Amino acid sequence: MKSKLLCTFVQKNQIEERIEEIRDDYVVLFSRIFILYGQTTGGYMLTYSVDSSLMNGLPPSSITVHRKKETNTLYTINALNTLIKEVNNGVLDREYQVDWTQYRNNILLTKGPELRVIRTKLYDIVDLGEFE
Repeated sequence: MKSKLLCTFVQKNQIEERIEEIRDDYVVLFSRIFILYGQTTGGYMLTYSVDSSLMNGLPPSSITVHRKKETNTLYTINALNTLIKEVNNGVLDREYQVDWTQYRNNILLTKGPELRVIRTKLYDIVDLGEFE
């Protein structure tokens, strides 16, 4: 089994419907979906791990992300590369050590060439074994 961490962007009124779709279409590991609120955007994000060997593509409005557990930072590889270039005088150095404490409880994304840092707050945790 190979896992992938996914992030699905939703509006508040779409949360329950999207969770049902994810539960029906994917093998969600640990039977949990974390609902995050984007404090700087006003949007919601569902984060969850799936068995990628059973995937036939990403759910709508979803991306693959990585997580720095110590600081609860989510990021895409493109965002990480953009961040490193921004703080390292434009140089992408794969050995550069990011100070993750500066990005605690954030998701790092890119919009074109621009780095977007979105402050997140845990809104809810859904246990799929109890979700009806």
